[in-house]
Amino acid sequence: RSIMKSLGKLRKIFAVGVTVLMAVSLFAGCGDEKKSADSGKSSNVAEDIAAIKKRGVLRVGVKNSTKGFGYQDPATGKFTGLEVDLGEALAKKLGVDVEYTPVTAATRTALLDSGDIDMVAATFTITPERKKSWDFTTPYYTDHVGVLVEKASNINSLADLKGKVVGVSSGSTSAKALVEAMIKAKVIDGEGFDPKNFDAATWTKGVSFKQYADYPAISTALTSGEVSAFCVDKSILAIYHTDDRTFIKEEFAPQDYGLATKKGSGMSKYCEEAVQGWLKDGTIKKLMAKYKLDK
Repeated sequence: RSIMKSLGKLRKIFAVGVTVLMAVSLFAGCGDEKKSADSGKSSNVAEDIAAIKKRGVLRVGVKNSTKGFGYQDPATGKFTGLEVDLGEALAKKLGVDVEYTPVTAATRTALLDSGDIDMVAATFTITPERKKSWDFTTPYYTDHVGVLVEKASNINSLADLKGKVVGVSSGSTSAKALVEAMIKAKVIDGEGFDPKNFDAATWTKGVSFKQYADYPAISTALTSGEVSAFCVDKSILAIYHTDDRTFIKEEFAPQDYGLATKKGSGMSKYCEEAVQGWLKDGTIKKLMAKYKLDK
């Protein structure tokens, strides 16, 4: 009888042990599944980074006619400027080479969306509308929109632009910013103005616009009299500010520039961390001084 009791106790202990082992195994299995799922998620987020490293080249969209930010020497083909240097620094952090693709306000997002470039560093102004489609870093530079005119035109203010034709870049926000500034200054009444659906090509109330593919074309149009004024960010206008040209007295619409990447991509996080670091360690400030962009 004593032996039977002992065997019964052993059976109970064995049964409890099996139950515990099954529970531990089940818990471990769930943990492995969660770990696997998390690992897969992490892998998906960094997929574009892995592709860039495998390719060995970071493809950056930059301006090629905006001195100080992105400029390509026609003789040597070499790119220079603050945004060019940022692209080079990012490539160095990734351990890859850098390849620059000239972009304009009209082409930069199309090239980013198609995957022809990995990021945009091209005086790209951050707006709520654009943030719905692309990711932007913390701003690394803030400018204002201005208006450049020929001195002989006697255009000195927003009021003097009433009834004039203004040259702007296709795909830019400059035309809308100018109309908003003229409305705020009560130069025009703003009837029919819808900031969400504004189209420079069709706006004619108080001021009208001609759109061009690049800044040199607008400058040429200003010289020839095809347009009466050239409107864009003042840091860009400074390139075309010659002795026979001047700025109107007003500047308006602060423009925050950020690096743009595909929404939710690994590059978005990578670029944001880089810009935050450069702002803290003074790298951006040094580049602004280097290219005489500090004010």
